[in-house]
Amino acid sequence: MPHYWLMKAEPAEASIDDVLAMPDATVGWTGVRNYQARNFMRDSMQVGDGVLFYHSSCAQPGVVGIARVASGIKVDPTQFDPASPYFDAASKPEAPRWLLVDVQVVHKTRNLTLPELRADAALADLLILKKGNRLSITPVEPAHWQHIVSVLGHPGV
Repeated sequence: MPHYWLMKAEPAEASIDDVLAMPDATVGWTGVRNYQARNFMRDSMQVGDGVLFYHSSCAQPGVVGIARVASGIKVDPTQFDPASPYFDAASKPEAPRWLLVDVQVVHKTRNLTLPELRADAALADLLILKKGNRLSITPVEPAHWQHIVSVLGHPGV
């Protein structure tokens, strides 16, 4: 049974349009530097899982597309690059701390904004809406996934 995820991207770094312009509309999800988010990728994500592509840290945060997990876990190379904002001097190639998965955009949608998500009673317990939740990757319950893709007029992945 597939899992579903909400994955945040800052459009200044990797917008949905940027990913759509990449080969196979696929991007390595680099820069995750939270252990809980990393553990979701490492322990629970599977190829084919559904992803709500979410723009964050922008004027209109919200779900902007439907994507899927397109690879198993890989080592995130940015942790070893001193020029990267995601460099981690404590991480060693023989014992990397940080991982990534490839994410493939399936469909760009309208922006289902954060205020719209908050106003929808069917999404009241969606993790991203919980006070204090700042994780870049959160699991999405199947009922929430179905509701959101229905609101967006898309069948999912």
